[in-house]
Amino acid sequence: MKQFSIYPPVSVKALKPGLLLIAEPLLHDTNFTRSVILLCEHSEEGSVGFVLNQTTELKLGNILTGMRPSGPVVYKGGPVQPGTLHLMHRLPGVLGGGMEITKGVYWGGSFDKLSDISGSDKYNEEDIRLFLGYSGWAPGQLEAEIKEGNWLIANANENLLFNTKHEDIWKQAIALLGKKYAYLAHIPTDPQLN
Repeated sequence: MKQFSIYPPVSVKALKPGLLLIAEPLLHDTNFTRSVILLCEHSEEGSVGFVLNQTTELKLGNILTGMRPSGPVVYKGGPVQPGTLHLMHRLPGVLGGGMEITKGVYWGGSFDKLSDISGSDKYNEEDIRLFLGYSGWAPGQLEAEIKEGNWLIANANENLLFNTKHEDIWKQAIALLGKKYAYLAHIPTDPQLN
């Protein structure tokens, strides 16, 4: 069921890594309500992305031994394989590269190198994001969800990922759509409360 027909038209052929999938305001899937996902992989085999604005109670030191007990907060990347840990960063020279998803944002890298610099002043915690699990779509599934109006699309940028508080990411992502769509950020999660 299509929720809205007012969003900017998006060609599903234009889907590619580096785009944001912004949950439409009334999407009630418990995994994705008011979520913003960075699309990292998209092909005929399916799609992979990470939810940028759902934190967990965990820190890196709770997951990997040998890391300082605090460390960066770990985010919930999505409901698929929640026992896997994924690294997003803007330190390719320090963390052994990774795949550049959009300018200045890398997916992957070395957890050994992260362990080596943990507890040092060689990096700022704001320069990395860790995700448990990921968001995944089977072939054609994401395209169908977009056609149904579940997702708005915008270009990602490193500022949104690394310099925006998780509770502000959804509204900031809506702002990337332009002034014409700014009102969407003020739609209550339950329209009956309006």
